[in-house]
Amino acid sequence: MPSLIYLSINHDIKVINGWAIPSATDIAFTLGILALLGTRVPAKLKLLVITIAIFDDIAAIAIIAIFYTKSLSLLSLSLGTLFILAMIICNRIFKVNRSSVYVVLGFFAWFCTIKSGVHATLAGFTTALCIPFRENDKDSPANFMEDSLHPWIIYFILPVFAFANAGISFSGISFSILFEPITLGIILGLFVGKQLGIFSILAVFKKLKWFKLGESFSNLQLYGISLLCGIGFTMSLFIGVLAFNDTHLLNAIKIGVVVGSVLSGFFGYIVLRFIVTNPS
Repeated sequence: MPSLIYLSINHDIKVINGWAIPSATDIAFTLGILALLGTRVPAKLKLLVITIAIFDDIAAIAIIAIFYTKSLSLLSLSLGTLFILAMIICNRIFKVNRSSVYVVLGFFAWFCTIKSGVHATLAGFTTALCIPFRENDKDSPANFMEDSLHPWIIYFILPVFAFANAGISFSGISFSILFEPITLGIILGLFVGKQLGIFSILAVFKKLKWFKLGESFSNLQLYGISLLCGIGFTMSLFIGVLAFNDTHLLNAIKIGVVVGSVLSGFFGYIVLRFIVTNPS
């Protein structure tokens, strides 16, 4: 839905490549809003938001790998795939539990992926899936790595990622840029497209009882979290940088992403904080 709204407004061949910009959800900022809401949002509803955001970002990673790869080296991609397969074999067949094995193999998979021309986020995602995980075993490689990396990710990697991909400067940007097709496409894609698409799917799933949340959530609660999923921010900006290198277009993208994300976050907060009457 967000991409369709973007494409319905932007017909120029020069800007069509930005169709994926409003499709992503920024998990970090979405979780930040949920933290502000506290107990107004039940834990299972927060889990649903996280699940949707993760699927959104998986889709964004796939889009980046498929549609924003400018050149492709089949040799490097094949080597990277072999390292991924080696991790799967170590995990599934030989039951290797040494974290260092997956770190080394994951590094070479990442290096080969970069050399292939495919964005390295794909290697990071697939490597994470290959690492052994046992829910009740804190010493399993996945749990060990998560505990070890968590402080670095929260206090260093995420802030650096946000800073590097935001780069927002309003100097030299006129008010008229708000009404350019690319800006409007991103704003409406994030604020209107995301909420309509996600809420429609959740409403259908709820009606047909295709997913069980453990308790009955109101349509207002589902609508509120659908709004929050329109916070694209760093992921949307990241895709924008991959799609364009024109300074004016990048400025329009930044304005569109910021406005669309702020509107989604603000109204999502309002709905869940003040309009929903029975959060429990």
